[in-house]
Amino acid sequence: MLAIRLPPEIEARLEKLAKATGRSKTYYAREAIEEHLADLEDIYLAEKRLEDHRAGQVRPIPLKDVLKHGMED
Repeated sequence: MLAIRLPPEIEARLEKLAKATGRSKTYYAREAIEEHLADLEDIYLAEKRLEDHRAGQVRPIPLKDVLKHGMED
């Protein structure tokens, strides 16, 4: 369960969208979270990797190795 306090202008926009489409505000809030959660996870992972690199805990991967093996590794 999650309760979110939204600024009045966002709440009004969400209410208007929900009424216009016949869907719930919860539906759109869930959609927005799902849409952006992977992006946020990627950003935090990249920031952590940069911190670890600057602290000397990990070494960078040369571009030629990334291109040779793909980015899945």
